[in-house]
Amino acid sequence: MARLPIIIAPDPRLKAKAEPVAKVDADIRRLMDDMLETMHGANGIGLAAPQVGVLKRVIVVDIAKPRDRARGALDNDEPPMRLRMANPEIVWASDDEVARDEGCLSFPEQFAEIRRPGKIRVRYLDHENEIREMEADGLLAVCIQHEMDHLDGVLLVDRVSAVKRDIILRKLAKAKRLAEAEAV
Repeated sequence: MARLPIIIAPDPRLKAKAEPVAKVDADIRRLMDDMLETMHGANGIGLAAPQVGVLKRVIVVDIAKPRDRARGALDNDEPPMRLRMANPEIVWASDDEVARDEGCLSFPEQFAEIRRPGKIRVRYLDHENEIREMEADGLLAVCIQHEMDHLDGVLLVDRVSAVKRDIILRKLAKAKRLAEAEAV
């Protein structure tokens, strides 16, 4: 497995729409595994292929806390849920919405309250190219929806007010300029 570079906003590549995966083959499995390693290395809980420069409809999710990942268990001693999904689609969403602070590996140290359906049912191809369907709620539902947004070029800042979006993008542009200046 390899760690992949995560694209940091502002970057036009993050707005591109991802293409469906024909099947989960060895290359897509390797991508999924590399994405999981990349996400864990960045202390994230979700990552979409466009965030690492691959325009494929692939996401990975692991909502276990980093210390729990190391132990191999969640707080309630269930095994961690490492999801590898290709071509995920929401087939049902609850009418009730939840508001939750969301962060994003492509928007480091930036958080915004986003409203999303509280419960979803998602269909996808798994790591073994099998069609799966599962229900998710709470943090897992939010994380899956957030990563699926990336597949359509929808970003965290697209779901907040114009004022909040401008503040976040200005902070990230400034941080990017400083990092580039330090690298010279």
